[in-house]
Amino acid sequence: MVELRLQEKQLLSALDTIGGSASVEKLVESCGFSDAAVMRSALSLQEKNFLTIQAATRNIIKLTTEGQSYAKTVLPERKLIQAVIGLGGTTNLDKAARQANLERQFVQIAQGWIIRKKWAAYDSKNNTLTILQDKIPVEGCDETLLKYLREREQIALDDLSKELKDAAEQLKKRKLVTIELKTTRVLRINEEGKKAAVKAMIATPEISKLTPEIIITGKWRQTKFQKYNIEAPVAKTWPGKKHPYLSFLDDVRSKLVQLGFQEMIGTQVETSFFNFDALNEPQDHPAREPTDVFYIKDPKYGSLETHARAVEQVKQTHENGWITGSTGWGTKYSLEVAQRLILRSQGTCLSARTLASSRYGVPSRHFAIARVYRPEITDRTHLSEFNQIEGIIIDETLTLRDLLGVLGKFAMEIAGAEKVRFKPDYFPFTEPSVELSAYKEGYGWIEFGGSGIFRPEVTEPLGVKVPVIAWGLGIDRLFMMHSGINDIRMIFSQDLDWLRKKQVT
Repeated sequence: MVELRLQEKQLLSALDTIGGSASVEKLVESCGFSDAAVMRSALSLQEKNFLTIQAATRNIIKLTTEGQSYAKTVLPERKLIQAVIGLGGTTNLDKAARQANLERQFVQIAQGWIIRKKWAAYDSKNNTLTILQDKIPVEGCDETLLKYLREREQIALDDLSKELKDAAEQLKKRKLVTIELKTTRVLRINEEGKKAAVKAMIATPEISKLTPEIIITGKWRQTKFQKYNIEAPVAKTWPGKKHPYLSFLDDVRSKLVQLGFQEMIGTQVETSFFNFDALNEPQDHPAREPTDVFYIKDPKYGSLETHARAVEQVKQTHENGWITGSTGWGTKYSLEVAQRLILRSQGTCLSARTLASSRYGVPSRHFAIARVYRPEITDRTHLSEFNQIEGIIIDETLTLRDLLGVLGKFAMEIAGAEKVRFKPDYFPFTEPSVELSAYKEGYGWIEFGGSGIFRPEVTEPLGVKVPVIAWGLGIDRLFMMHSGINDIRMIFSQDLDWLRKKQVT
C-alpha cells in the first residue's frame, strides 16, 4: 500500500472535489498551500501514478506601473478630449492641456492619440484642437482592456477577442502592459487518484509538529505522525557564495604570498609620471594619446613634491640619458605633463612606485592585482576596464632564464595551460622584452602580456642598483583559460545560471 503524506491527501481531495482537473494557481487558492508546496506534492503524486501534470505555455498580459495608474483613472487622450469638449469643442492645445491637468511630457502623446483615434482635428498654424464628434467618444478596446486588467491583474492573450488582442499589442507599444510567456501547469487526477482521494477523506489526521498542547491533552494518542520522505523532490536553493572570478583572484593572491611575494597597492588615479615617465616612455609617445588613456577632467594635475629627486633624475634621463649610459629621448621634459592625472593604464606604475619608495629588500618579490583602464573597443578578448597581474623580482643574480621560468609557471599552474611560448617584443622600460602566449586544447594560443628586465633608464633614476625582472599579464585572460570560457565579457556577466553553476576552484 502506498503511503501518502497529509498534504498529498489534501491535494487529491481538493482535485476530486473540483472535478478532477485544476491549475496550480487554482489549487493554491483552494488548498491554502504555497505554489511550491502544491508542486512538491503534485510531483510526488505523479511518481506514485495518482495524477498527471500537463504544462501549457501562454502569453500573459499584465499592467506596468504606468498602466496601473491609467487603469485606475483614464488615458491622457481621454482627459484631453474631455477638456476640449468642456471648452466649447475648439480650443488652444495648451489651454486644453492645462484644463486637463496634463503634465508637459504627456501633452504631445495625448494630442497624437486624439488625432489617431479621430476624436479631433489639429490646426498646427493656430495650435488648436477641434472635435470631430458632438459627444464624448465611446470607450475604445484599449480602455476596455485596461479595465479588465484592473479587476483581474492578468489575462491570457488567447482568451481575448481579436479586437482586444490588437489593443493589447497597442498598449504594449505604449509600455502600459507587458506580454510575457508563462508556463501554466494543470493537474489531472486518474482513477487510482480518485480512490486514494476517497480514502484520504476518512483517514486519521496526521500531525507534523509536536506541541506542548498535544502532549498535555493526550491528543497525540489519537493522531498519526506524518512520515517524512527525505528523497522527495524540493525546489532548488542557491546559497550565497563568492563570485567565481573573485575567488580565483583570492586563490592567485594566496599562492603568490605563499611563494614569498609582497602585495603592492596604489591609487587607481595616477600621475603620468609614474604611469609613463618613470617607465622611460617619452612624453610624446602615442600611448599617451586620449584614444589610449582616460584623462581626469577635474582636478587635472597631481603633486610630485615628495618625489622631487626622482623626478629630476627621470627628467635628465629623458633629456640626455643622465648617467644610465643612454642618450635619452632628446626632448625637453615637461613637469606639467608629468603631473597630469589619468586613470592608470597599466599595472607597471605600481612597480615604479615601489622602486621609488625604497620600501623593498634585496632580494625581494612583489606583485599587484591592479584594475586598469583603456579606451578599448569591447570584444571577446578586450575590455575598457580590466585587471592585470603585475610582478617584479629584485635580485643581484637575476637573468632572462629566471623570468621565463616564472612566466611558464604562471601560465601552467594558474591558468592550466598545456604549452607556453615566448617571442621577442619591445617596451620602452624593459630590455630584453618578451611576450608570453599560452596554449590549451579548445582555446588555441592566447596572448597574456609582456615582460622583461627593467632598463637602467628605469631603475637608476629611482635609486635601484640591481637587476629587476618584471611582467604585466592579463589575469582576466588567465581566468578565461582556467575556467573554460571563451569570452572575457562573461567574467562580468549577470547570467545567474552561469554564476550559480560555476564551481569555485
